Amino acid sequence: MQPLIRRAAVEDSEAAAWCHLLCWREAYADLVPADQLLEQTSNIDRRIDRWTTAAENGWVRWIALNPDPAAAVEDRVVGFASGGPGRDDDAPTPLELQAIYTRQKWWGTGLGARLLELAIGKDPASLWVFEDNQRARSFYRRNDFVEDGARKHDPFFGLMEIRMVRR
Repeated sequence: MQPLIRRAAVEDSEAAAWCHLLCWREAYADLVPADQLLEQTSNIDRRIDRWTTAAENGWVRWIALNPDPAAAVEDRVVGFASGGPGRDDDAPTPLELQAIYTRQKWWGTGLGARLLELAIGKDPASLWVFEDNQRARSFYRRNDFVEDGARKHDPFFGLMEIRMVRR
């Protein structure tokens, strides 16, 4: 059974925050040292506050709900995505994919493509991805994104990011 995808609401904040942190742990396990990753993904209260504030301010974030109605709060949301105006001074497109994640159990199921479609459609867009995250880069290439040569340092995880663009 496929997850239902809908716009996130304030009441989804706790489950979405858990998804956010757990997605980071799963996606970045081979990129970030284990102790640093655990430290950066342990403050659930801060992440809940960020999701709550975003929902209260009308930010559009799409969440994928676990089709198992008995799922614990930590597993209730299995993916999310958001898009919006480009945030770079030299934004190559007006639209940016600001976030997209699915829980590891859902990798390769098509859920990411469904979330991508809702977040930015087929429009030209840009995004930032960790340079060494080959799995994510392959996903973006399959969806017509290419590297444009821009790089920057992400201070939160201490990794280099590259920009990818779909024209």
